[in-house]
Amino acid sequence: MSQTNDLTPIIEVVESLLNGLRFGTITLVVQDGRIIQVEKQEKIRLK
Repeated sequence: MSQTNDLTPIIEVVESLLNGLRFGTITLVVQDGRIIQVEKQEKIRLK
């Protein structure tokens, strides 16, 4: 299996998180050269 195929599910998760995020961060946690966790932190701007 190629590296691109291994990342396809992760890319789909990140795209999904980006679609619902206005302000904030998405963090990929890497261990032993592999992505083991995806974190989303959302900020709400008060006017």
